Amino acid sequence: MDLDIGEKVGLLIERETDLGFSVLINGSFEGLLYENEIFEPIEKNMEKIGYIKKIREDGKYDVSLQPQGFLNVIESNCAIILKKLEPLGELNLSDKSNPDDIMQQLQLSKKAFKKALGVLYKERKIIIEKNRIVLLTEKP
Repeated sequence: MDLDIGEKVGLLIERETDLGFSVLINGSFEGLLYENEIFEPIEKNMEKIGYIKKIREDGKYDVSLQPQGFLNVIESNCAIILKKLEPLGELNLSDKSNPDDIMQQLQLSKKAFKKALGVLYKERKIIIEKNRIVLLTEKP
């Protein structure tokens, strides 16, 4: 049984490597989860849901913890930002924020954060101020 790019799979984290983590996919296939694809704590023997990112010539797979494809990723990232905004209606981050602050608060890269902000702004769900994002409330 072969796996397809974008397919949702079960991952068992096996060991840390110089590039990230070696994983066992669906109990049968070897794969690699690159360090730059990890936005949460990962440990050996941890089970995670992942997605096939690339099939290499050596028969191994590159995997990601996030669904592949712009629409899947952007929708998920927008939801993360909106969830963080809901309690207070604002977030002390902006498109000019330090990447480490964004990662610490949202577990998103600055690039992913800015793309999601752009979508939310175009959908008129937020306004972006100098040092914060404000959730727009719907008018009755």
